Amino acid sequence: MNVAIIGSGITGLATAWYLQQQGATAHVYESGNAAGGNMRTRHLPEGYVLELGPNSLQLSPELEGLITDLGLTDQIQEPSAVSGHRYVVRGGALRELPGKPQQLLFGSFFSLKGKWQALSELRRAKAAPDAHETIGHFFRRRFGQEVLDYAVNPFVSGIYAGDPNQLLLHKTFPQLAALEQEHGSVLRGFARTMKGVARRRIISFRGGLQVLTDALASRLPHLRLRTRVQALLPQDGGKYRLQLAGQSEPTELYDAVILALPAYAAADLLKQLHPQEAAALGAVHYPPLTAVHTAYDRNAVQHHLNGFGALSPRVEQPVAAGTLWSSSLFPDRCPIGQVLFTSFVGGAQYETNARLPDAQLLASLRAEQQRLYGLQPDAPARLQHIYRWERSIPQFDERIIPAHAAADALEQQGIWAVANWRAGVGIPDCLRRAQQVAQKLTSAA
Repeated sequence: MNVAIIGSGITGLATAWYLQQQGATAHVYESGNAAGGNMRTRHLPEGYVLELGPNSLQLSPELEGLITDLGLTDQIQEPSAVSGHRYVVRGGALRELPGKPQQLLFGSFFSLKGKWQALSELRRAKAAPDAHETIGHFFRRRFGQEVLDYAVNPFVSGIYAGDPNQLLLHKTFPQLAALEQEHGSVLRGFARTMKGVARRRIISFRGGLQVLTDALASRLPHLRLRTRVQALLPQDGGKYRLQLAGQSEPTELYDAVILALPAYAAADLLKQLHPQEAAALGAVHYPPLTAVHTAYDRNAVQHHLNGFGALSPRVEQPVAAGTLWSSSLFPDRCPIGQVLFTSFVGGAQYETNARLPDAQLLASLRAEQQRLYGLQPDAPARLQHIYRWERSIPQFDERIIPAHAAADALEQQGIWAVANWRAGVGIPDCLRRAQQVAQKLTSAA
């Protein structure tokens, strides 16, 4: 079987790998200068290791299997023990977020009113299933506004760069909707189904996450960089050729085409051949997100930084939606005697912040760091690094429904979508989708 894959992010590379492992030939076309998509690690000569996209990975069974197959097990880097501590900004200060639901409900993080509203979830009647219900609406009706504001909002912003009042529950957390329907209560459902379920390990690699995509790319003999696909050319029997930029003759014949592209890039490629589906894909929203790395001398920061990082709820009106304490997680990410912060500014709730000019962005972020972390006002920054994603994470809001329907229709034409707008934004979701598509194609051959 001969397959063309357009795009070389983690999902495109993994799909090619799985196809190759099952005896198919996968040709990967990448318009850029390097493979890896959003998984980008930058090494600076001063000794900094900066993640520009994802900063860590959940070790799902799919990821663990891929790491083993690639021979990368000995390069896994575990985070420091403090990674189990997570913080949320509340009342202008950092508060540690309890790690277990029962601690949230019986500890001091929530007010008495907030805890009563949350515990009342046990006796609330379940609502009829609603495919258009948002995360915000679901948590507001079942747990109350305080839980939504200080637990759900920062989490959703940190994972999806999204707005819980826009993201659809059944497209993001379908298991929560299922717990309500099956058990009449989310809390009751958790108690019955999650007992003994361990939290997935968080990992990186020595040298950064790009180690993974570099290893995949090095094992794909038919990866072509700096090669832009201009058009898909349908052939008899449901097959395709590709028209490449700068080449007069189309490519060889392919049994299927896999789009490992952002929805907007896939839309550009499909607009002549499938205009209706292209319009649906082009409507998917990707908010801007800016990654800001700042480093200071350790003695210039008063906070102990004994955790994964801090998330900021919308009600706190933050500059950064969240900040990872990168040097607390992985001490080799900056020179000895310094601390490294990785702040994410923007997302669907903070689009204006993401587009602040460099000087204003750095000044606003520094003021926030002084307030939250006790950064000395006169302490010099040892590093200031800005990387802007004009289009970051696809939003699973109302616009994703027609996009997914379009992807279903395209499969009937031999065009398969595997990118995160189709699979889900997490790396485990993307690897699972890559495996599924590779299996479907090879089993049908």
